[in-house]
Amino acid sequence: MTVPMPLQILDNAVLAWGLAACGLAQLSKLVIELVLHRRWRPAVLIETGGMPSSHSALVTGTATAVGWQDGFNSAAFALAATVAFVVMYDASGVRRAAGFTAERVNALPDAVWDTVPEKPLKERLGHSRTEVLVGSLMGPAIALTGLTFVGSPLQLAHTIANALG
Repeated sequence: MTVPMPLQILDNAVLAWGLAACGLAQLSKLVIELVLHRRWRPAVLIETGGMPSSHSALVTGTATAVGWQDGFNSAAFALAATVAFVVMYDASGVRRAAGFTAERVNALPDAVWDTVPEKPLKERLGHSRTEVLVGSLMGPAIALTGLTFVGSPLQLAHTIANALG
């Protein structure tokens, strides 16, 4: 069956499950906030940093789905895996270091500045290696489960439509 151009994105299971992995990792931050800190703080849904790394879940889930669909020896998988490594390295290295730098800058006394900054620099930018590791394990687990048992959003819609008659 040929899928019309505007609906083709709904037939892209790789994209759908990579995004689902990212979303579920981000949603798990809210659950972790509730369980560990006993507070309702929906702001964690749009913040960077924290456990687990949703960026790591996104890129590893997508890379794994590309490998599963196109073959782990494909050029597309090589590209996706390379991007995943760069994102995870950046999250636990460069962005984490930038967060530590922001923390130190924010701790400087107001007398240091000609004009006192209106608001402090954002300190929570990157991830610890553990946060990256957990996100990088969540991604493939979610993507492979979705690809294997559900398929694309369009396939899911067809299955639901057929079940409802």
